[in-house]
Amino acid sequence: MSNPGNIVGGHKANLNNPNTSEESKQHSKEVLDQEFNGGNVDTSSGEKNPNNVAGGLKATVNNPQVSKEAKDSAQERLNEMGK
Repeated sequence: MSNPGNIVGGHKANLNNPNTSEESKQHSKEVLDQEFNGGNVDTSSGEKNPNNVAGGLKATVNNPQVSKEAKDSAQERLNEMGK
């Protein structure tokens, strides 16, 4: 089966699309209600990818619109990660 989050996202998009039929919207609502707890999908796996975290922290450090305090905090976390 495909990624449940992607399936739910597609059905939710269909529900909010003014160009789709009422029949199509009803089908999406039924799928969400019957198979995906109304669209509530647990996408948390418990752990974050450390490389993605480091990338976000590096982006924070280099973003000119971020405060000095946030940059310092991000740099500390990067140092703790050894990055």
